[in-house]
Amino acid sequence: MYKVVILSGSPNASSRLNGMTNYIRQALTEAGFQTAAVNVIDLPPEDLVYTRFNSPHIIAANELIEQADAVIIASPVYKASFTGVLKAYIDLLPQKGFEGKIITPVFIAGSMSHLLAIDYSLKPVLASMGARQYTKSMYATDSAVTREQLESGEYVFTLDVDTELRLSEIVLELKNYLQ
Repeated sequence: MYKVVILSGSPNASSRLNGMTNYIRQALTEAGFQTAAVNVIDLPPEDLVYTRFNSPHIIAANELIEQADAVIIASPVYKASFTGVLKAYIDLLPQKGFEGKIITPVFIAGSMSHLLAIDYSLKPVLASMGARQYTKSMYATDSAVTREQLESGEYVFTLDVDTELRLSEIVLELKNYLQ
């Protein structure tokens, strides 16, 4: 069984990005893939800030990435780049931590202005860590994902038709790479 890890760099538990990653994870699970998630928001901030390579939380997250056949790297775009907290975690991975992995970038932003953030900010970092094989990237704007907070405090996300279609294509491409 192939393993896919979703590495989410969102520092916000209610991020619209979660609507996209939830959709991908559900589609992969339904297709028979084993999935896991590393959400940087769940890692102890002091482990990230003080680069604690020996933290049990960091070690566990790194093991998930190491065991993965594919990694979906998801992030909101801030200041024309992926989040700093995602970079802080990536810095704690081994130097060749993405070698031999299929990488799928999934970004969301307030506008189309930073469409090239994946190519100009993320891919050079990943290339330095051994990443060489990519599926299509996904870049969406906030308007593509509707967020509603329930009375329980949970968030429900609805994707527009185009975003759902594009994410389905990415899942299909990822399946083709792995099978």
